[in-house]
Amino acid sequence: MVIAIGLPGAGKSTWFRKHSIEPISSDGLRVLLADDVDEQGYQEDIFRAARFLLELRLRMGRPVTCIDATNLLASHRRGFIEIGQRHDCRIEALFFDVPLEICLQRNVGRNRRVPEDVMRVMAQAMARPTVEEGFHRITVVGSIGEVAGEAAGS
Repeated sequence: MVIAIGLPGAGKSTWFRKHSIEPISSDGLRVLLADDVDEQGYQEDIFRAARFLLELRLRMGRPVTCIDATNLLASHRRGFIEIGQRHDCRIEALFFDVPLEICLQRNVGRNRRVPEDVMRVMAQAMARPTVEEGFHRITVVGSIGEVAGEAAGS
């Protein structure tokens, strides 16, 4: 199981597309369930659906399942990690360590723009993933999509 972590505009969805990976995506679920990628009123339902799909894929024995969402806080990641632990699977973080200023520049060119003040609050709140959360490996991805480092846990 791979959990992407990073600000809007950090390159998470682009990275998955570039690697031909179809993740469980919070944006995709907003479109599927609420008919609008910008709909923020059903966050609890969107992430309940994401956790359900993760659980289902793990029960089906799929070899790898990726989660594409900002996942900025350990509390946002905890539900996914707990599901992975129940299924005794390897849990990896894909941390997009991209400076806020680059994310803000990219945000200007996106169809779905996040207000700058919201992006700044998100950047302040973001917690880097740690092996103590339950990750077996943390891969750091830089601003051009390159692997910039790795940390291994137990």
